[in-house]
Amino acid sequence: MNVFLVVLLVLAGVALLLMEMFLLPGFGIAGVGGFGFLIASVVWAWIKLGHLAGIITLLACLLLSGLAIWGFLRSKALDKMALDSKIDSHVELANNKLKEPKESKKVESRKSKEKGQKTNHKS
Repeated sequence: MNVFLVVLLVLAGVALLLMEMFLLPGFGIAGVGGFGFLIASVVWAWIKLGHLAGIITLLACLLLSGLAIWGFLRSKALDKMALDSKIDSHVELANNKLKEPKESKKVESRKSKEKGQKTNHKS
């Protein structure tokens, strides 16, 4: 029963992490739950099944997570979810020339004007 629970927690954790990365944007409940299930599976295996089972479960979690992400990235499912449109429009310029930007006039700020007025009153 303990081995079944560990396997179930690992599979649920990997599934939730995949959902978080590819279906549900952001770092939300699915991501936290996925990491929680993976950590719980390693801890449960370590406590109930021994040190060797804990190490094997940890390595299995890392390997399965990596393989699941790699496999999903290489599958055609990601291509169906991604936006794949090309923009063929272009900008037409007036007289085929770019207009040079005009030099901006230096505008005094209100504080500098007030400061200048204060200094004028003092003299």
